[in-house]
Amino acid sequence: MAFDSLPDWLIIIAVVLILFGGARKIPELARNLGRASGEYTRGKMELEREIRNAMNNPGSAKDQIDYVEAAKKLGIDTNNKSVDQIKQEMSAKLNPETR
Repeated sequence: MAFDSLPDWLIIIAVVLILFGGARKIPELARNLGRASGEYTRGKMELEREIRNAMNNPGSAKDQIDYVEAAKKLGIDTNNKSVDQIKQEMSAKLNPETR
């Protein structure tokens, strides 16, 4: 007897579950499988929504780089400088051949 179709495998799995876990475990397993599937689907949809929002709103406050903090980590003095000046200095420090 060859087990090459999905219904055959499902029957085998059901028999094994009944033998080792009892008949009461099957609904619990199905319920947990449904919950896990739902969580996966919700997580996938949320990730897709975040990616779409990031692509449509690239300048949102959540996604902006803290240039002052990044400049300080690079050793650039940020006192009395505008964000544009800080960006220019960061660019020059990160790409020395463009000076």
